[in-house]
Amino acid sequence: MACTDSDYAYLREVVMTQSANMIDPSRNSLFDSKLTPLARMAGASNLEDFVHLLRSDRPAHLHRAVAEAMTINETSFFRDVKPFDLLRETILPRLIEARRHQRSLRIWSAVSSTGQEAYSLAMMLAEHLPEIALWDVRVIGTDISRQVVEYARRGRYRRLEVNRGLPARMLLKHMTREGEEWEMSPRIRAMCEFECANLCGLLPKLPVFDLVLLRNVLLYFSQEDRSVVFRDVHQHMAPDGYLLLGNAEQAEESTNLFEVEFSANSYFYRPVF
Repeated sequence: MACTDSDYAYLREVVMTQSANMIDPSRNSLFDSKLTPLARMAGASNLEDFVHLLRSDRPAHLHRAVAEAMTINETSFFRDVKPFDLLRETILPRLIEARRHQRSLRIWSAVSSTGQEAYSLAMMLAEHLPEIALWDVRVIGTDISRQVVEYARRGRYRRLEVNRGLPARMLLKHMTREGEEWEMSPRIRAMCEFECANLCGLLPKLPVFDLVLLRNVLLYFSQEDRSVVFRDVHQHMAPDGYLLLGNAEQAEESTNLFEVEFSANSYFYRPVF
């Protein structure tokens, strides 16, 4: 039996309530592919019965599981060339110079998915900061999905994953092969930690960040939720910190808490206090 338009509308509402992720009706088919395994684990024979379970019992853990399943976890090492050129040429040199005396850096990969962005940042820092071992560096990755957070914590990736964006030189330098997988070196893993967090919910206790990467997620949020996210991010940033968004995202339409700058053919933002 197929889901009705009302069923899909209810699922979209669940996702919106739990994660602020807006699913367009034209993408209803994603519910069929992503939620069918979850429905079976919940004891439902099909997606329609699963929706009935969600409507009648309203189990909180299943509502959250629906939102997590519908999260778009597309990522790769050094995803998108321009932002990492910007980091390498402008932002990291500025931060390293500004923090030269305290030798401390805090970086937030705010939608870390399976961890490639956070590990990419750690590898880039290791490349550009020879005395990295003498610094206190923490790259914190957060994501709403417990499943991808656990994957990131493992620090192990399949060949297809390391072949997407990771230069061979860095692969051999910072990872070791373990059977059919490649594992991050202890040095890189020690710089990274991963936590579950809902950007539109109650954030866990986080430090003040020198750099925040909030890329390719705001497109799925409403204008109101974007404003809330920008407010929370601003509260967790150092006055001289940096914010990077996705290539198709901008802060100006949703907040006045950041001002835009341009360097290395890319835009980035500085907090306004």
